Amino acid sequence: MSALTVSQDPDQNWDDLVRYWEEMAWPEGSKVEIIEGIITVSPAPAFRHDVIAARIQRRLYTVIPEDWEIFRTLAIAVPSRMGMLIPDLVVAPVPERPEADSHIPASLAELVVEVTSKSNARHDRVSKPAAYATADIPLYLLVDRWAPGGPTVTLYGEPKGEVYRVLQAVKFGDPIKLPEPFGITIDTGDFPVD
Repeated sequence: MSALTVSQDPDQNWDDLVRYWEEMAWPEGSKVEIIEGIITVSPAPAFRHDVIAARIQRRLYTVIPEDWEIFRTLAIAVPSRMGMLIPDLVVAPVPERPEADSHIPASLAELVVEVTSKSNARHDRVSKPAAYATADIPLYLLVDRWAPGGPTVTLYGEPKGEVYRVLQAVKFGDPIKLPEPFGITIDTGDFPVD
């Protein structure tokens, strides 16, 4: 993963940063996010990473309301954390009149899912959950393929400030239950292991 620092100015303008993010010609197929005010360019997810996201997505489609959607490439904005983040999955109601074509406010999300890659695991474990909690996203599901003790899945909820509470944590192979409004159990035994 490579990162490009757009500005060292602590008072950098959010609107200018977003405009730069939207207008720049980034490498095709890459994932470009603003994480804590730094534009970060990552390669497209690997096969196993994408399989995990697709399996979770398939389960979620069985329970979400008709006016909700599961987005895989849509950014969510968290201006207070200088973040324009693209989770592996975002579950949100479809806004009638979106403010922008490139992103939605993070506060619309009901659930975000991140599947770690070796190169960006720290962002998924530290920076992004702080932003998601700040935006008051009710649930954050972290599929950590590269956890030090072996692959794990952790469900976070009850955001307060920049922190979530751990609702459940399991090793790959064990089921994890998402509470209402989802009310489903995801079989992590179906997740490919590297």
